[in-house]
Amino acid sequence: MELQIEKLVYGGDGLARLEADEHGRGKTVFLPFVVPGERVDATITESRPGFARARLNRVLTASPDRTAPQCPYFGQCGGCQYQHIDYPAQLRFKAEILRETIRWTAKLELDQEVLLHPSEPWAYRNRTRLRVQHDPTFALGYFRSNSHQLLPVEACPISSPLINQALGAIWELGRTGKVPSVVHGMQFFVNHDDSRLLAEVYVRPRDTLKDCEPFAAALMSALKAVAGVVVFATSPVEDETRQRAPLSSVHNEESLAIGSDSLIYHVVGHDYRVSGGSFFQTNRFLVEDLVKVATGGATGKSALDLYAGVGLFTLALAGKFEDVIAVESSPHAFADLKRNAPRNVKPSGATTEEFLRRRGEKLAVDFVLLDPPRAGLGDKATTALCRTSASRVTYVSCDPATLSRDLRLLLESGFKVEQAHLFDLFPQTAHMETVLHLVR
Repeated sequence: MELQIEKLVYGGDGLARLEADEHGRGKTVFLPFVVPGERVDATITESRPGFARARLNRVLTASPDRTAPQCPYFGQCGGCQYQHIDYPAQLRFKAEILRETIRWTAKLELDQEVLLHPSEPWAYRNRTRLRVQHDPTFALGYFRSNSHQLLPVEACPISSPLINQALGAIWELGRTGKVPSVVHGMQFFVNHDDSRLLAEVYVRPRDTLKDCEPFAAALMSALKAVAGVVVFATSPVEDETRQRAPLSSVHNEESLAIGSDSLIYHVVGHDYRVSGGSFFQTNRFLVEDLVKVATGGATGKSALDLYAGVGLFTLALAGKFEDVIAVESSPHAFADLKRNAPRNVKPSGATTEEFLRRRGEKLAVDFVLLDPPRAGLGDKATTALCRTSASRVTYVSCDPATLSRDLRLLLESGFKVEQAHLFDLFPQTAHMETVLHLVR
């Protein structure tokens, strides 16, 4: 059937509608790899009472915003959704999605302009995680789009040049049988100037850590920029597709470091130790601007940094406030936070919800910065945050849906949006980073 694409929705799909029936407006149809304004030929692949999903067959009338993808895996790989869209248009569509999500979920019409912070559109990732397959043959890659099947990938144009060198080295080692069969995943992290790389290797079962020592030595020999290899033993799970990296865990996984267990990342005049298993912002071109904007305008005596990680925002806040409390639950990141923090920072090893439940109403803070994972802050923690004395809050979010859910409660407690920034930390994908400055 022919469909007219109305707009893009969060997640990357385009939205179209079937012809109206006797009940009124036609059923909504979602389909990937389209651009607003296009007329396309598509096939319905799934139909439910409230919506349908479709597969794009061909574009009948192309948008002027359509462009040729630069990656041979695009359309098969689940990593990118927007390579077929010209980069300036990607930014425009993301700003529209952010506004609409806030409008529908937070019931707020943003009065101010959404300030856009574009990135270099390619080779921007300083961290890339891939799965490893050994049967029937060795393969390294990502999940195929909307599946848990491995797509072998030998190059990734959104990852840094050094990460792509590491991909090539692993493929060579895998083809010659030097990647142990206990390895089920890997992650590469590079420093600020893409000169040094830390590799994380995920193995199962637990007693196989030392099996990776020859492999780590071979990788460090093949690629001299590899500072070290950190091998993590991950716990067995019923669903083999649910494989969390240590940075998403509150548990201290057993690990073995061959060579260095960390990198030094230089941002805004500070050197951060980032160890294997610790989270750090992913876009190597925009980290500095993100720190400056997120901490800009922050003044007072005391600040609170929630989901502090290794202290990316903490160190900037320490130069503006007499006292800073930095809260982080991951053991890996918390160890780095303690190492990176200056004397006027008090690190707290706890989840944000636990910390706010115990100390929220007793805290005398002027400013709060929070940078939660994709799940957002949540109702309980947001309610507790609203009970603090803070008159200013900066919310750094990687998911506009959970941001909007939490924003609704913040607005009800008297906060107002002063500034809205969209950082395009993830070009070619549907993901976006939002920074909201709130005051009350």
